[in-house]
Amino acid sequence: MARANLSDGQELYAVNDLFIGPRSHVSARYQIHQGGRSETHSSSGIIVSTGLGSTGWFQSLLAGAAGVAGHALAGPAQAMREHGFAWDANHLQFTVREPFPSRTTQVELVFGRVTHKEPLQLVSQMAGYGVIFSDGIEADFLEFNAGMTATISVAERYGQLVN
Repeated sequence: MARANLSDGQELYAVNDLFIGPRSHVSARYQIHQGGRSETHSSSGIIVSTGLGSTGWFQSLLAGAAGVAGHALAGPAQAMREHGFAWDANHLQFTVREPFPSRTTQVELVFGRVTHKEPLQLVSQMAGYGVIFSDGIEADFLEFNAGMTATISVAERYGQLVN
């Protein structure tokens, strides 16, 4: 599972994926930090997927990226586009939706792996319209507004496959 932990103590778990971004069709504004790298972004949000959810929204975003590029993705990204990744993987994958490059925003830190040792940290720059929701349930969200920090990590909870 995935876990979003806010700087005010609120948390949200996801079986499939987390969406971090704007409540409506405006640009999400945030700082993204992972593994010693940091950027300021403007995008339509971020999807963080578990292995179980990797054949849904996440896979669709990878298919779109390959279509825009006009060719197959490289190595592991292409394998995830075709098959997702293991449902019981001990990591998460993230991708930034429609990153926008400008004089004040960057677009290098837009895809990657979230592990226990390298969580993803986001600092909201959205005044009154930022949200985090899980598993496509938009009505059940945490507000993620200016100054709030979200740490996205592999949850301590795990799903169990029952046959």
